[in-house]
Amino acid sequence: MIKKIWVLTLFPEFFKPLLECGIAGQALRGERTDGEFKLEFYTINIRDYSTTKYKSVDDSPYGGGPGMVMRADILRDALVKGVQEAGGYPSLDDLHVIYTSPRGIVWSNKVARSFGTEVLSHPKKDIVFICGRYEGIDERFLEKYVNEYYSMGDFVLTGGELAVMTILDSAVRFVPGILGNKLSSEADSFEDGMIEFPQYTKPREFEDMEVPAVLTEGNHKKIEEWQKQEKIRLTKKHRPDLLKGK
Repeated sequence: MIKKIWVLTLFPEFFKPLLECGIAGQALRGERTDGEFKLEFYTINIRDYSTTKYKSVDDSPYGGGPGMVMRADILRDALVKGVQEAGGYPSLDDLHVIYTSPRGIVWSNKVARSFGTEVLSHPKKDIVFICGRYEGIDERFLEKYVNEYYSMGDFVLTGGELAVMTILDSAVRFVPGILGNKLSSEADSFEDGMIEFPQYTKPREFEDMEVPAVLTEGNHKKIEEWQKQEKIRLTKKHRPDLLKGK
C-alpha cells in the first residue's frame, strides 16, 4: 500500500531538509516501511497555477484591512490540476484536505498518535496539506475544499510550512515500522501524561556527576520503580500543569 502526502505551498524548498534528514525523512522517502506499506511525499508550488502577470497568488481583502489574502481560484486550480488530475484521482472526494489554522484541533501527542495510526497508516484517502501565508486564505476555498483543521497552539506562524512539518515529524513516529523499536514511542514524554524520565550514557562520571547507581546495578524492578518516580519528579518540577486532576 502506498499512502501519498501532497503539500500545496509557496515554498517547496522548506521541505527539502525534512526529506533529507532523520527518520521522518526516511519515512517520507518511502525507505522505512512495514511490509508493503510506504509513504510518498509531493510538494506542489501554488504559484505555478497563477495566471497573473507576476505569478501573484494573493490580493487585498474585501472590506479593507492590513495584509493580503490568498486567492480561492488559484488554490482551487493548484488542488484540482496539481493534485487531483496529476495524481489520477477520479474525484476530490478521494483526498483528505487539511489546513493548519488557529481554528483547528490543537496538536498534541495524543492527536499525533491518532493521526499516525489512523490517518497515515490506513488506505483511506490520500492527504493534502494547504500551507497558508499572508493574512490567510479566502474563506470560500476553506468552506468548499478543506475537510479538517489543525492548530499548533495559541500563536501565529508566518506560514503553514512549519506547522505541516511539525505534524508530519511527530505523527510518522506512530506509523508501524517507522521506528526501529516500537517501545521507543511508548516511553516518550506525554505518553502517560508526564515528562519522560532522565536518560544517561557513557561516560559513567561527567564533571563530578555520577550516573545514578540504580541504573548500573542490573535490578530491573528497581530501575522501573526509579523511572516512575523520576517521571513524577521531573513533571512536578518542569510541567506541574500536566499533573492537574491526577
